[in-house]
Amino acid sequence: MCGIAGIIDFSDRRPDEGLLRRMLGLIRHRGPDAFGIYLDNTAGLASTRLSILDLAGGDQPIHNEDESLWIAYNGEIFNYIELREDLEKRGHTFYTHTDTEVLVHLFEEKGPEMLQGLNGQFGLAIWDRRTETAFLARDRMGIRPLFYKHDGRRLVFASEIKAIFADHRITRKLDSQTLSDIFTCWSPINDLTPFDGVNQLIPGHYAIFNKKGLKTKQYWQLSFGGGEKVNRPLEDWKDELKGLLHDACKIRLRADVPVGAYLSGGLDSTCITSLVKNYFNNTLKTFSVSFADSRFDETPFQNRAVESLNTEHKMIRCTDKDIGEAFPDVIWHTETPLLRTAPAPMFQLSKLVRDHNFKVVLTGEGSAGYDIFKEDHIRRFWARQPDSKMRPKLFQKLYPDIFRQEDSRARSFLEGFFKKGLSLTNSPGYSHMIRWDNTALLKGFFAADLQQETARLEPFFNRFVTSLPPDFMSWDPLSRAQYTESTIFLSHYLLCSQG
Repeated sequence: MCGIAGIIDFSDRRPDEGLLRRMLGLIRHRGPDAFGIYLDNTAGLASTRLSILDLAGGDQPIHNEDESLWIAYNGEIFNYIELREDLEKRGHTFYTHTDTEVLVHLFEEKGPEMLQGLNGQFGLAIWDRRTETAFLARDRMGIRPLFYKHDGRRLVFASEIKAIFADHRITRKLDSQTLSDIFTCWSPINDLTPFDGVNQLIPGHYAIFNKKGLKTKQYWQLSFGGGEKVNRPLEDWKDELKGLLHDACKIRLRADVPVGAYLSGGLDSTCITSLVKNYFNNTLKTFSVSFADSRFDETPFQNRAVESLNTEHKMIRCTDKDIGEAFPDVIWHTETPLLRTAPAPMFQLSKLVRDHNFKVVLTGEGSAGYDIFKEDHIRRFWARQPDSKMRPKLFQKLYPDIFRQEDSRARSFLEGFFKKGLSLTNSPGYSHMIRWDNTALLKGFFAADLQQETARLEPFFNRFVTSLPPDFMSWDPLSRAQYTESTIFLSHYLLCSQG
């Protein structure tokens, strides 16, 4: 990853270069290879770079031919080669071999419409000197973070909130509404952050800031509606999925540095590793984390995958003590309360990768929530006959480890848990409401005044509903559950905590 920061100030006060340098200092871990600053009387752009493409000539900020457009960018555009070829045919000339420069010329050609043609992950800021307009954009799923503080005629932005707080004029105050959201669905929703007045640019959105003010606009939205159900043989679906995964791996291997892979032993990372190993890189290096606690350890599955794929494998072992010691650093980087410790082992795994001089790894991360979709299906089936004694037994198949005890009280408790709100099948949040309601019990650890302020779930649920696509309730239940999981847990928690 790289890191970007910037200040746009229309109050006739030149951005402070010293402040920009302090902002970079707070996010230098994102890109220790190079640092750069662009500065004029209104705008300051800053970049800390992790060199992946054009190692010698790709330092940012980068400009177009007449230096009227400048860009600071975090991410990777996988189809930049094809985009560059088209731009060169249109008369654009380049002075680097980076995907960054492709973006600045593409914006010169198409403006915000350029986002429709990008295959990649990004948080970017482009400054147009001629029109005195700043353009900020974030990728479709929110893999790369981008935060900002807007205060009238001034905009401060960065890849991490801590860089924004380098500006001591910006007050630091927790936002109780967002804290309540996090202790409900594990993450902020919409454009909020745990800090009052600091916003995130929502995935699939861009922002334009000029003397008229700040405007944000959605350019893409995940959708499961509008398509016809297609009756195709299973083999056709398998071949199409394999082709898509093959292309996704191939295009992500465009790098001027070695590329490795995470290998947890699970279905997703093993599939990705197998594709890369068998089709692109016979000497693939893989990395994994094991656990001293046997209840969570997947070492046997990792060993089987390594043996089968014959990769050069490195592993780090994680204990409870390791997790506890790493957790403060994890919170420093994620900048949000965490309701589980899983990011701590991932943090240590990333260090293992870096210690072996790798900057890029492929992973199966992003596939999440298998059981919650099955829960939704079982609960809807049960809701048709809510007095049935047999239908709730399906949870015993879904969670055999939980239900294996011959403890009738435990089984009764778990059945009661899944029966909560059973009949509310027309609720937009049906698939997730029992999880959200259960997680919200953690707010019992809040101080009394904060508990009173955040006790009710209705405000959270109402904001969730207003964020949904207009045709959401016309989708099938599985699609609704997948959308909810993808836009909240995947985008705002799983991806952003690693971006």
